[in-house]
Amino acid sequence: QVQLVESGGGLVHPGGSVRLSCAASGSIFSISAMGWYRQAPGKQRELVALIRSGSSTMYLDSVKGRFTIPRDNAKNTVYLQMNSLKPEDTAVYYCNVKKMKSREDYWGQGTQVTVSS
Repeated sequence: QVQLVESGGGLVHPGGSVRLSCAASGSIFSISAMGWYRQAPGKQRELVALIRSGSSTMYLDSVKGRFTIPRDNAKNTVYLQMNSLKPEDTAVYYCNVKKMKSREDYWGQGTQVTVSS
């Protein structure tokens, strides 16, 4: 089992910045990728950013150039650095861990990010 604890959400004005954290614990071996999803009310969950075990990254087109997904392997923690925030970034953000070989998927509890004036 893998446990994921998220932190860092809150209210921010348009153009502001927020950094989310996701700390993994438990059976953390053989993790294939860590990433962030988001879901706004009434909308489909979407993948925002992902970092693979080999450190390659992928970003949703609408956040490219604004968001980054740093990782601290020693702390088993992944971050989502969000800059130049827009109202459409408002959502609940979920951390995700995948173990492809065992077909396992783990989720954080979710943290609300609200971008509003």
